[in-house]
Amino acid sequence: MLLALAATALVVIALLGEVVGPRLGEARSRHRARRRRVTTPDYDPGRERRAEARARQLLKSCVNGEEWAMYRDLGFVRVWGTQSERPGEHDAPVGTPYAYLIYPHKPILAYLPQTGRLLNEYCVAFPDETRPYGSARLPDSDDVLAKWMALTGDERRLIATANLHLPGRQLDPRAVKRDLWRLRQWERERADRPAARSETPPAAR
Repeated sequence: MLLALAATALVVIALLGEVVGPRLGEARSRHRARRRRVTTPDYDPGRERRAEARARQLLKSCVNGEEWAMYRDLGFVRVWGTQSERPGEHDAPVGTPYAYLIYPHKPILAYLPQTGRLLNEYCVAFPDETRPYGSARLPDSDDVLAKWMALTGDERRLIATANLHLPGRQLDPRAVKRDLWRLRQWERERADRPAARSETPPAAR
């Protein structure tokens, strides 16, 4: 009787081995493949840091000295408007100055430098289709440069094609007001340093 039970158990174990064995082998193969993908030598955790460093150098080479110093010190760039009408205010006097603030991965903000009044937010996106690992997000400085180039190259077209929102949709007005105060303080400090004025090329003044 015991011999018959032992023989039956051996047969069952052999049958289970034939059924379960291949599945266990497949599971091990999938696990090893996942580990190879994660630990592939091409993966570089410092890739984004180096990409941002290169983007900052490119931005520095394209904008003028004041704009670069502004981005370096404050984290945003101001661009002066060039159209005869202020964005969103068609009844404003011709020639009234207005400007934009460009932040990384945030809307472009139009405002009045004289009063600090916020006018509009313009949402634009410049994805990086060449980035690996499924990321389409440009490095911060590349995003700023793309907006700067689009705005300085064809302001009217950018404003016409961007998604328009009132202030406060994505940018906190209180944070923007603080940035404008920081910008005024920054400009006063630069005005007191004669060496700082020489950073801006004559053609850009």
